[in-house]
Amino acid sequence: MSTPPPITPHEEHEEHEEKDARGPGAAGSLGRAAAALRRALRSGRVPRPEQRDLDDCRRERDRWQRHADSYERELTRVRLDHAHLLAWLAALHPASAVLAPDNEAGPDGVHQLHIEAGGRQLSWRLHPADLPLFAHTPYAPHALAADGPPAPDQAAHLRRHTRLLALEGALLTEPAQPAAPAQLTESTELIATATTATEPTATAPTHPPPSP
Repeated sequence: MSTPPPITPHEEHEEHEEKDARGPGAAGSLGRAAAALRRALRSGRVPRPEQRDLDDCRRERDRWQRHADSYERELTRVRLDHAHLLAWLAALHPASAVLAPDNEAGPDGVHQLHIEAGGRQLSWRLHPADLPLFAHTPYAPHALAADGPPAPDQAAHLRRHTRLLALEGALLTEPAQPAAPAQLTESTELIATATTATEPTATAPTHPPPSP
């Protein structure tokens, strides 16, 4: 009859730790299961998950990947709209628009578009993939000094400048003259004549002659 192998000092130490972790009131089967799991984790022999669990994890991973891809597509669309608007704005201000690399960025890195509006220099960051949209903008090979307002002040300055431009446009625009009333066409006159002819006319009431 075979005898069980002797317990090594390391296993004996682990068993004492497991008893301490289980506590005096722990159930025997639950404690043994926890001890077996702890030994498997310490030895690197992790139980292999079931195929159903793996399939659930893969489906969850694919679902989150679809969310991430959709979010990235939306960000790309917004970035392109932003770049097209800035390219149009640079074309409207050819005297002050300048394209220059960002600080500590090379010619292939992030760039900044500088435009003067309302007496102050404004700037916007551009993704390297959007630089071909600014072929019409003068280029400065070195980064320009940031003498414009910070981002919150720039937004406030843009709002004030936009209101001033809208007010100036409203003052300079002449009010539209009311259009002259259109003349009645021949068909309209005919319809009006026909309507008048068909209206009933009031007649005096007739009484029968008195009997002799």
